[in-house]
Amino acid sequence: MKTVPVEKAVGMILCHDITQIIPGEFKGRKFAKGHVITEEDIPVLKSLGKDNIFVWDDREGLVHENDAAVFLKGISMGENLTFGEIKEGKITFRAACDGLLKVDTDRLLKLNMLGEICFATLRTNTPVREGQAVAGERVIPLAIDQAKLDQAKEALGGKKIIRVVPMRHLTVGFVTTGNEVYYGRIQDKFGPILRRKIGAYGCTAAGQVIVPDDKEQEKAAIRSWLEKGVDMVLCTGGMSVDPDDLTPAAIRETGCEVITYGTPVLPGAMFMLAYAPDGRPVMGLPGCVMHAKTTVFDLVLPRILAGERITFEEMMEYGHGGYCWGCEECHFPNCQFGKY
Repeated sequence: MKTVPVEKAVGMILCHDITQIIPGEFKGRKFAKGHVITEEDIPVLKSLGKDNIFVWDDREGLVHENDAAVFLKGISMGENLTFGEIKEGKITFRAACDGLLKVDTDRLLKLNMLGEICFATLRTNTPVREGQAVAGERVIPLAIDQAKLDQAKEALGGKKIIRVVPMRHLTVGFVTTGNEVYYGRIQDKFGPILRRKIGAYGCTAAGQVIVPDDKEQEKAAIRSWLEKGVDMVLCTGGMSVDPDDLTPAAIRETGCEVITYGTPVLPGAMFMLAYAPDGRPVMGLPGCVMHAKTTVFDLVLPRILAGERITFEEMMEYGHGGYCWGCEECHFPNCQFGKY
């Protein structure tokens, strides 16, 4: 690039987008990279505060911001993402389908630590919708040294750092335990809530079995759903520490591998995550799922539907960000809950 007074730039090639801002009305590109400057452009450029402008002066080893953005897209963009037109040196990534956003945060940090590169994303494990903007990337200067881009490629080690994982549409069996529901003393409230929550992700409820506070009957109900071939079993009721709360023991005794009983998430401390021997998830849901707008179940469910097997350590990491504000109007997932 070289700097030229606008009066002397007629016929020269603009080497970067120029933005116009009209407060409350418009913010966007007024002149595009590659525009050949005319006499008529001079007063417009001056009104934008441009007494001097950069025009392209091609030099070996320097990469223009737009070309650099394309390079970064190529080394970083994974599956199920699309991108739009390059504007002002920036590329915006959008989800190509409904799914779960996955970001390699370690490599993302390495990339940004190189300097002169800006790569910003939504939080990893955020559920996203088709067409939703999930990240933006650009270089800071108008031109960047190719050697810096080579360092970026080396830092990523051939791995993409951002992708969207489509969610599976599972069939789900419900097991509800509790004498108060089984004998009709109160009406079950869990079933409709779970149908709504899983239905939002395109999953199907195979049915609901209600059993009394009897461990053997609860075990039989869980095994029955697994034998019928459902993809996931959700158990409600009996998840506290009272003598009649037998759901955690019932899940254990079906042969499931328990990942955790208890989480550093509020609401959701008494949550249980387990896996049947063949890998199908079995969850014990605490009472908060019935009365709170957003709980640990809303954090875990999208990851399960994306095919992840969640570890104990990953569950414990939810402690940072695992306290829900309990807003009167819930904006999840557009909030800090469960973000670490």
